Amino acid sequence: MAKQSIFGRISTLVKANINALIDSAEDPQKMLDQLVRDFTNNIVDAESAIAETIGNLRLLERDHAEDVKAAAEWGNKALAASRKADELRAVGNTADADKFDNLAKIALQRQISEENEAAAIAPSIAAQTEVVDKLKDGLNGMKQKLEQLKSKRAELVARAKTAEAQNKVHDAVKSIDVLDPTSDLGRFEDKVRRQEALAAGKAEIAASSLDAQFNELEDMGELTEVEARLAALKTGGSSSAAIEQ
Repeated sequence: MAKQSIFGRISTLVKANINALIDSAEDPQKMLDQLVRDFTNNIVDAESAIAETIGNLRLLERDHAEDVKAAAEWGNKALAASRKADELRAVGNTADADKFDNLAKIALQRQISEENEAAAIAPSIAAQTEVVDKLKDGLNGMKQKLEQLKSKRAELVARAKTAEAQNKVHDAVKSIDVLDPTSDLGRFEDKVRRQEALAAGKAEIAASSLDAQFNELEDMGELTEVEARLAALKTGGSSSAAIEQ
């Protein structure tokens, strides 16, 4: 994936107005779920691209460091060869002195070459460093946006559940108002009272019937006594004798 491509995607996602997206969505929760997936996937891509870019930057920095080190080493060699040439020339050994001056020139040429290579790499290092910094900032921004998305999604789900619960309560209350259970209870209580009255009536009737039976028994006993006394009179006894008997 090209660095510019991933950087463009990061910039677009970081600048995204989540609240505006939620307001314009027909199904905010579904939209947030999709955004979470998009951000998560793009974060993975961004981390891979940044890791590759950082790897390339470190290679450039290593090459630059090696060029700088090599340039310094060739400079030291040039200095050593030049001093040796001066020593030899001082004692009259011109041939060997020229030889070491030539070596110093070769070393200086190598030094210049290494310095040129180091200088050529420097702009690339600067550019890559800038890209890496921007990618890191963008990645951090995406991660913050992702956390914001997750928070918004959790808040939205919680609010949806609360609204659903409230609607159920309102529907239940409305249903209770429509059914008016107090009137049903009133009718049931009236029915119970009628049943109780009926039972009391039956009990009263049963009691009245029982009293009549006892009264009948008493009347029969009185008639039996009368018959006994009549029989006694007919046999010549007195009613008082019958009573004594």
